[in-house]
Amino acid sequence: MVNWRYGSGCEVDRLSIPVGLSIRIGTTDMTAPSLLNPSLRCLAGSITHPGLVRRENEDALALRPAQGLWAVADGMGGHANGRWAAEEVVRALEQAPLDRTVDPDCAAIGAVVGDANRMILARAAGSGRTIGATLAVLRIVGRRFACLWAGDSRVYRLRGGGIEQLTRDHSHVQQLVDAGLISVEEAARHPMGNVITRAVGVSPDFSLDNVEGAADVGDSFLLCSDGLTRCLSDRELATIAAEGDPQQACERMLAMTLARGAPDNVSIVLVRCAAG
Repeated sequence: MVNWRYGSGCEVDRLSIPVGLSIRIGTTDMTAPSLLNPSLRCLAGSITHPGLVRRENEDALALRPAQGLWAVADGMGGHANGRWAAEEVVRALEQAPLDRTVDPDCAAIGAVVGDANRMILARAAGSGRTIGATLAVLRIVGRRFACLWAGDSRVYRLRGGGIEQLTRDHSHVQQLVDAGLISVEEAARHPMGNVITRAVGVSPDFSLDNVEGAADVGDSFLLCSDGLTRCLSDRELATIAAEGDPQQACERMLAMTLARGAPDNVSIVLVRCAAG
Protein backbone atom coordinates (compact mmCIF):
# COMPACT_ATOMS: atom_id res chain seq x y z
CA MET A 1 0.00 0.00 0.00
CA VAL A 2 1.38 3.40 -0.97
CA ASN A 3 0.47 6.68 0.66
CA TRP A 4 0.89 10.15 -0.84
CA ARG A 5 0.22 13.47 0.86
CA TYR A 6 0.00 16.85 -0.77
CA GLY A 7 -0.60 20.40 0.31
CA SER A 8 -3.62 22.42 -0.66
CA GLY A 9 -1.75 24.79 -2.97
CA CYS A 10 -2.19 22.72 -6.14
CA GLU A 11 -4.08 24.51 -8.87
CA VAL A 12 -6.31 22.75 -11.39
CA ASP A 13 -7.72 24.60 -14.36
CA ARG A 14 -11.46 24.66 -14.70
CA LEU A 15 -12.36 22.74 -17.83
CA SER A 16 -15.55 22.06 -19.73
CA ILE A 17 -16.76 18.70 -21.05
CA PRO A 18 -16.85 18.61 -24.87
CA VAL A 19 -20.34 18.34 -26.28
CA GLY A 20 -21.54 15.74 -28.75
CA LEU A 21 -20.37 12.71 -26.78
CA SER A 22 -22.49 10.26 -24.86
CA ILE A 23 -22.02 10.33 -21.10
CA ARG A 24 -23.85 8.88 -18.13
CA ILE A 25 -23.85 11.05 -15.04
CA GLY A 26 -24.82 10.34 -11.47
CA THR A 27 -26.33 12.91 -9.15
CA THR A 28 -25.69 14.08 -5.65
CA ASP A 29 -29.22 12.85 -4.89
CA MET A 30 -27.46 9.54 -4.30
CA THR A 31 -27.08 10.65 -0.69
CA ALA A 32 -28.12 7.94 1.77
CA PRO A 33 -27.77 7.73 5.54
CA SER A 34 -26.07 4.59 6.83
CA LEU A 35 -28.72 2.11 7.85
CA LEU A 36 -26.67 1.07 10.86
CA ASN A 37 -25.12 4.30 12.03
CA PRO A 38 -27.13 7.46 11.37
CA SER A 39 -24.17 9.59 12.46
CA LEU A 40 -22.44 8.75 9.16
CA ARG A 41 -24.03 9.38 5.79
CA CYS A 42 -22.61 9.06 2.30
CA LEU A 43 -22.90 11.69 -0.41
CA ALA A 44 -21.87 10.37 -3.82
CA GLY A 45 -21.40 11.43 -7.42
CA SER A 46 -20.63 9.36 -10.49
CA ILE A 47 -19.95 9.67 -14.19
CA THR A 48 -18.92 7.39 -17.05
CA HIS A 49 -17.83 8.33 -20.59
CA PRO A 50 -16.49 6.46 -23.66
CA GLY A 51 -13.51 8.82 -24.00
CA LEU A 52 -12.31 10.36 -27.23
CA VAL A 53 -10.83 7.32 -29.01
CA ARG A 54 -13.09 4.32 -28.38
CA ARG A 55 -16.49 4.25 -30.06
CA GLU A 56 -18.24 2.32 -27.30
CA ASN A 57 -18.22 2.53 -23.53
CA GLU A 58 -17.34 -0.88 -22.09
CA ASP A 59 -17.42 0.38 -18.50
CA ALA A 60 -20.40 -0.07 -16.18
CA LEU A 61 -21.33 1.20 -12.72
CA ALA A 62 -23.12 -0.47 -9.82
CA LEU A 63 -24.78 2.16 -7.63
CA ARG A 64 -26.66 1.06 -4.50
CA PRO A 65 -26.30 4.12 -2.24
CA ALA A 66 -29.13 3.16 0.11
CA GLN A 67 -27.28 -0.08 0.84
CA GLY A 68 -23.79 1.50 0.86
CA LEU A 69 -22.38 -0.27 -2.22
CA TRP A 70 -20.69 1.23 -5.27
CA ALA A 71 -18.60 -0.40 -8.01
CA VAL A 72 -16.81 0.22 -11.29
CA ALA A 73 -16.42 -2.57 -13.87
CA ASP A 74 -14.21 -2.18 -16.96
CA GLY A 75 -15.01 -4.71 -19.68
CA MET A 76 -12.65 -6.29 -22.18
CA GLY A 77 -13.04 -8.59 -25.16
CA GLY A 78 -14.27 -6.29 -27.93
CA HIS A 79 -17.07 -3.75 -27.99
CA ALA A 80 -20.06 -6.06 -27.56
CA ASN A 81 -18.37 -8.66 -25.37
CA GLY A 82 -16.59 -6.19 -23.11
CA ARG A 83 -19.72 -4.19 -22.49
CA TRP A 84 -21.70 -7.36 -21.81
CA ALA A 85 -19.09 -8.65 -19.35
CA ALA A 86 -19.05 -5.39 -17.39
CA GLU A 87 -22.84 -5.26 -17.28
CA GLU A 88 -23.02 -8.89 -16.19
CA VAL A 89 -20.75 -8.15 -13.23
CA VAL A 90 -22.84 -5.09 -12.33
CA ARG A 91 -26.08 -7.10 -12.56
CA ALA A 92 -24.60 -9.63 -10.15
CA LEU A 93 -23.63 -6.91 -7.68
CA GLU A 94 -27.06 -5.32 -7.88
CA GLN A 95 -28.56 -8.63 -6.75
CA ALA A 96 -26.06 -9.35 -3.98
CA PRO A 97 -27.85 -10.03 -0.66
CA LEU A 98 -26.29 -7.56 1.77
CA ASP A 99 -26.30 -8.13 5.52
CA ARG A 100 -25.45 -5.49 8.12
CA THR A 101 -21.84 -6.42 8.80
CA VAL A 102 -18.82 -6.17 6.54
CA ASP A 103 -17.50 -9.75 6.54
CA PRO A 104 -20.75 -11.51 5.51
CA ASP A 105 -21.27 -8.86 2.84
CA CYS A 106 -17.79 -9.42 1.43
CA ALA A 107 -18.58 -13.13 1.24
CA ALA A 108 -21.88 -12.40 -0.52
CA ILE A 109 -20.19 -10.07 -3.00
CA GLY A 110 -17.52 -12.68 -3.69
CA ALA A 111 -20.19 -15.32 -4.29
CA VAL A 112 -22.22 -13.33 -6.82
CA VAL A 113 -19.09 -12.16 -8.64
CA GLY A 114 -17.99 -15.80 -8.72
CA ASP A 115 -21.27 -16.65 -10.43
CA ALA A 116 -20.64 -13.89 -12.97
CA ASN A 117 -17.13 -15.25 -13.49
CA ARG A 118 -18.51 -18.66 -14.46
CA MET A 119 -21.11 -17.13 -16.78
CA ILE A 120 -18.52 -15.03 -18.59
CA LEU A 121 -16.19 -18.04 -18.90
CA ALA A 122 -18.99 -20.03 -20.54
CA ARG A 123 -19.62 -17.30 -23.10
CA ALA A 124 -15.89 -16.94 -23.77
CA ALA A 125 -15.59 -20.68 -24.41
CA GLY A 126 -18.33 -20.44 -27.01
CA SER A 127 -16.80 -17.45 -28.76
CA GLY A 128 -13.20 -18.62 -28.70
CA ARG A 129 -11.88 -15.36 -27.27
CA THR A 130 -11.00 -13.88 -23.91
CA ILE A 131 -13.82 -11.90 -22.32
CA GLY A 132 -13.79 -10.34 -18.89
CA ALA A 133 -13.94 -7.24 -16.71
CA THR A 134 -11.82 -5.60 -14.09
CA LEU A 135 -13.71 -4.63 -10.96
CA ALA A 136 -13.44 -2.29 -7.97
CA VAL A 137 -16.11 -2.41 -5.24
CA LEU A 138 -16.66 -0.24 -2.17
CA ARG A 139 -18.94 -1.37 0.66
CA ILE A 140 -19.64 0.91 3.64
CA VAL A 141 -21.54 -0.36 6.68
CA GLY A 142 -21.83 1.93 9.67
CA ARG A 143 -18.27 3.10 10.34
CA ARG A 144 -16.56 0.25 8.47
CA PHE A 145 -15.58 -0.03 4.82
CA ALA A 146 -14.38 -2.83 2.58
CA CYS A 147 -12.81 -2.68 -0.88
CA LEU A 148 -12.84 -5.70 -3.16
CA TRP A 149 -11.17 -5.80 -6.55
CA ALA A 150 -9.72 -7.68 -9.50
CA GLY A 151 -7.56 -6.06 -12.19
CA ASP A 152 -6.45 -2.44 -12.41
CA SER A 153 -9.64 -0.55 -11.57
CA ARG A 154 -8.87 1.22 -8.32
CA VAL A 155 -10.21 2.51 -5.01
CA TYR A 156 -8.51 5.43 -3.25
CA ARG A 157 -9.19 6.91 0.17
CA LEU A 158 -8.77 10.65 0.71
CA ARG A 159 -8.24 11.70 4.30
CA GLY A 160 -6.76 14.82 5.86
CA GLY A 161 -5.51 16.21 2.55
CA GLY A 162 -3.77 12.96 1.58
CA ILE A 163 -4.61 10.24 -0.92
CA GLU A 164 -4.02 6.54 -0.38
CA GLN A 165 -4.47 3.81 -2.98
CA LEU A 166 -6.33 1.06 -1.15
CA THR A 167 -6.26 -1.45 -4.01
CA ARG A 168 -3.15 -2.92 -5.62
CA ASP A 169 -3.23 -3.42 -9.37
CA HIS A 170 -3.30 -6.95 -10.72
CA SER A 171 -1.11 -6.05 -13.68
CA HIS A 172 2.15 -6.92 -15.38
CA VAL A 173 3.72 -3.56 -14.58
CA GLN A 174 2.76 -3.84 -10.90
CA GLN A 175 4.58 -7.17 -10.80
CA LEU A 176 7.64 -5.47 -12.29
CA VAL A 177 7.43 -2.72 -9.67
CA ASP A 178 7.04 -5.28 -6.86
CA ALA A 179 10.13 -7.13 -8.16
CA GLY A 180 12.13 -3.90 -8.15
CA LEU A 181 12.69 -4.04 -11.92
CA ILE A 182 11.04 -0.69 -12.70
CA SER A 183 10.02 2.37 -10.73
CA VAL A 184 6.47 3.61 -10.16
CA GLU A 185 7.26 6.47 -12.56
CA GLU A 186 8.43 4.03 -15.25
CA ALA A 187 5.32 1.90 -14.71
CA ALA A 188 3.08 4.87 -15.57
CA ARG A 189 4.47 4.98 -19.13
CA HIS A 190 5.38 1.32 -19.64
CA PRO A 191 4.29 -0.09 -23.06
CA MET A 192 2.70 -3.10 -21.33
CA GLY A 193 0.71 -0.96 -18.93
CA ASN A 194 -2.60 -2.39 -20.16
CA VAL A 195 -1.70 -6.05 -19.47
CA ILE A 196 -3.64 -7.27 -16.43
CA THR A 197 -3.05 -10.48 -14.49
CA ARG A 198 -6.51 -10.96 -12.98
CA ALA A 199 -10.05 -10.14 -14.08
CA VAL A 200 -13.57 -11.47 -13.71
CA GLY A 201 -14.27 -14.06 -16.41
CA VAL A 202 -10.71 -14.96 -17.37
CA SER A 203 -9.95 -17.99 -15.17
CA PRO A 204 -12.01 -20.58 -13.25
CA ASP A 205 -9.51 -20.13 -10.40
CA PHE A 206 -10.77 -16.69 -9.42
CA SER A 207 -11.02 -14.62 -6.27
CA LEU A 208 -11.33 -10.99 -5.27
CA ASP A 209 -8.72 -9.31 -3.10
CA ASN A 210 -10.06 -7.17 -0.30
CA VAL A 211 -9.04 -4.69 2.38
CA GLU A 212 -11.13 -3.41 5.29
CA GLY A 213 -10.89 -0.50 7.67
CA ALA A 214 -12.61 2.32 9.52
CA ALA A 215 -14.62 4.95 7.67
CA ASP A 216 -14.59 8.34 9.36
CA VAL A 217 -16.43 11.62 8.91
CA GLY A 218 -14.50 13.60 6.32
CA ASP A 219 -13.20 10.57 4.42
CA SER A 220 -13.78 10.32 0.68
CA PHE A 221 -13.47 7.19 -1.46
CA LEU A 222 -12.69 7.39 -5.17
CA LEU A 223 -13.44 4.42 -7.45
CA CYS A 224 -12.28 4.57 -11.06
CA SER A 225 -11.34 2.66 -14.16
CA ASP A 226 -7.81 2.96 -15.56
CA GLY A 227 -9.06 5.45 -18.14
CA LEU A 228 -8.88 8.05 -15.37
CA THR A 229 -5.58 7.11 -13.74
CA ARG A 230 -3.74 6.96 -17.07
CA CYS A 231 -4.48 10.66 -17.58
CA LEU A 232 -4.47 12.20 -14.08
CA SER A 233 -1.86 11.91 -11.37
CA ASP A 234 -2.73 10.98 -7.80
CA ARG A 235 -1.90 14.53 -6.78
CA GLU A 236 -4.43 15.90 -9.28
CA LEU A 237 -7.05 13.39 -8.15
CA ALA A 238 -6.59 14.44 -4.53
CA THR A 239 -6.89 18.12 -5.37
CA ILE A 240 -9.99 17.87 -7.55
CA ALA A 241 -11.78 15.33 -5.34
CA ALA A 242 -11.62 17.75 -2.40
CA GLU A 243 -13.34 20.59 -4.29
CA GLY A 244 -17.08 21.17 -4.56
CA ASP A 245 -19.65 18.45 -4.11
CA PRO A 246 -18.91 14.87 -5.25
CA GLN A 247 -20.78 15.21 -8.54
CA GLN A 248 -18.96 18.42 -9.44
CA ALA A 249 -15.65 16.77 -8.59
CA CYS A 250 -16.44 13.78 -10.84
CA GLU A 251 -17.31 16.11 -13.70
CA ARG A 252 -14.09 18.08 -13.27
CA MET A 253 -11.98 14.91 -13.26
CA LEU A 254 -13.68 13.80 -16.45
CA ALA A 255 -13.21 17.22 -18.06
CA MET A 256 -9.48 17.17 -17.38
CA THR A 257 -9.21 13.61 -18.73
CA LEU A 258 -10.99 14.62 -21.93
CA ALA A 259 -8.74 17.65 -22.28
CA ARG A 260 -5.77 15.25 -22.26
CA GLY A 261 -7.12 13.04 -25.03
CA ALA A 262 -9.04 10.38 -23.03
CA PRO A 263 -7.75 7.35 -24.98
CA ASP A 264 -9.89 4.91 -22.99
CA ASN A 265 -13.32 4.73 -21.38
CA VAL A 266 -13.49 6.72 -18.13
CA SER A 267 -15.60 5.87 -15.09
CA ILE A 268 -15.55 7.68 -11.76
CA VAL A 269 -17.44 7.30 -8.49
CA LEU A 270 -16.69 9.61 -5.54
CA VAL A 271 -18.22 8.82 -2.14
CA ARG A 272 -17.84 11.38 0.66
CA CYS A 273 -18.57 10.48 4.29
CA ALA A 274 -20.30 13.19 6.31
CA ALA A 275 -21.86 13.52 9.73
CA GLY A 276 -25.50 12.51 9.77
